[in-house]
Amino acid sequence: MSRLLRIRHFLAGGAALALTAFCGQAASAAEQVDVELVLAVDVSLSMSPDELEIQRKGYAEALTHPHVLQAIADGVNGKIAVTYFEWAGVSSHHVIVPWTVIANAEDAQRVATALSVGPPNSARRTSIAAALEFGADLFAETSYRGLKRVIDISGDGPNNQGPPVSEIRDKVTAQGITINGLPLMTNGGFASAYDVSDLDRYYTDCVIGGPGAFMIPVNDWSQFPEAIRRKLVLELAGNPRTVPAYGALPVVLAQAEPATDCLVGEKMWRDRSWMWDSR
Repeated sequence: MSRLLRIRHFLAGGAALALTAFCGQAASAAEQVDVELVLAVDVSLSMSPDELEIQRKGYAEALTHPHVLQAIADGVNGKIAVTYFEWAGVSSHHVIVPWTVIANAEDAQRVATALSVGPPNSARRTSIAAALEFGADLFAETSYRGLKRVIDISGDGPNNQGPPVSEIRDKVTAQGITINGLPLMTNGGFASAYDVSDLDRYYTDCVIGGPGAFMIPVNDWSQFPEAIRRKLVLELAGNPRTVPAYGALPVVLAQAEPATDCLVGEKMWRDRSWMWDSR
């Protein structure tokens, strides 16, 4: 072998060793958690200011609840990474709590405190699809590595802006992300012109998806705190099929054969947009 070839082999080998060392350091730098959890919360104009506050307080109280903290402690790593953002139309996404580790009550209280700073956002239209895309992108920004990745999305109406929600759901779940839902069938806010009576079925058929996906319907705001607590415990503790139920709220799993028109929101917006531009 010529002297030039020996030099080339030496340089190539050195570069490979350097790359291997760098990749090893990058992998070890990712903090291990049990769940990477995105909390995506609807703040469209269909919700009143009081209802927006109920949502913020509900999540704050749930994250600090003993049942949720115990579920976190019982995990393999005993900690989760969570981020919280509020959404409405295709361009309305506001991160309220950036990626944060919760391993104990003090960590949870810091997140709860962050949720009490400033009033909730509010904006026009309802784009579940855009919220799911934004939530999926947030996983690329985290330095944590979870055993599972979950988007927990709540909302009080069907998708009426942006791409079809079922297409985005399939795109997101193909990345190994589970989408769980909290349909709010509370009939509150400024109007109910764009409500659908079977929003729970819409979420089951068109929104949730991925391994162990489920949704918990909320028919009255008094049920909201319990629904949030139960959903978080199920997401953190394991598969909904194996976790004992508590409380009266049902847990509905994703259906293999959807029966709902996943474009119902877009059609309602097209047919009723002459009324006003609220959601």
